Amino acid sequence: MVSSVTSLQLEDFLARLASAPAVLVEVADAQGSVPREAGTWMAVFADALVGTIGGGHLEYDAISRARALLAGDMGHEATTLRVALGPSLGQCCGGVVQLRFECVSAGDAQALALRLGQAALAPVALFGGGHVGHALVRVLAPLPFSLTWIDSRDGVFPATLPPRVEVEHSDPVQAAVPGLAPQSRVLIMSFSHAEDLDIVAACLQRQREKADLPYIGLIGSKTKWAAFRHRLEARGFTAHELAHVTSPIGVPGIAGKEPEVIAVAVAAQLLQTIHTNQEDAEKTLR
Repeated sequence: MVSSVTSLQLEDFLARLASAPAVLVEVADAQGSVPREAGTWMAVFADALVGTIGGGHLEYDAISRARALLAGDMGHEATTLRVALGPSLGQCCGGVVQLRFECVSAGDAQALALRLGQAALAPVALFGGGHVGHALVRVLAPLPFSLTWIDSRDGVFPATLPPRVEVEHSDPVQAAVPGLAPQSRVLIMSFSHAEDLDIVAACLQRQREKADLPYIGLIGSKTKWAAFRHRLEARGFTAHELAHVTSPIGVPGIAGKEPEVIAVAVAAQLLQTIHTNQEDAEKTLR
């Protein structure tokens, strides 16, 4: 499950934990209409909060209970509380959540980082260090993604990178595709249409062999994709395989072409892929 708390909030939590104890409040289970899904968490310190489990009376009461635990008024054992989100709580969601309260301190930081951190991030491979690529890195950095940023040119990456962003120089650029992390969401926006075509072809070949790239997104117009389709068909890819490519990219209805606008639309679409994959996994388990 992908964490609902951002990677930057996790860093904040662990940094604060180094000097003060906290109570970790997790949504252990959620049924029906609820503010946040299972896996969501917040950290409650004596004088600070990191994250949110949905606000309202649910969160207000959870904070009060957590601070009572911190004060020693309720012991220090991990406990689970069932909460019905009805009129008695002042919320009309109608669902039920199970909240888990766990006292944690600096000695728990490493285990918490493993439990809540990198394993929960969805990998993204971004091909292209142009204006949109730079804007995307800024937008994706605080979201639940780990990003590999790839280009064939020298000198296109900034000297300082956000956390969980790694850069890779690859020439030819499509040679990086076989080494991408499994389940990578791929964004293709190089400086060259020829490079874009080669990257798409390499991704489709990997998808044919491994079926482990849940999203392949190509920047550009419908005209560009129509031209690419013909060339990819000539390389032997079927209509079914080509349907795995999203082009143009970004959620529909956002018409602006400024790099920052495109980046927001694409980030929203990537978040949708996480939600879709979680729903598919839940259906498989039923």
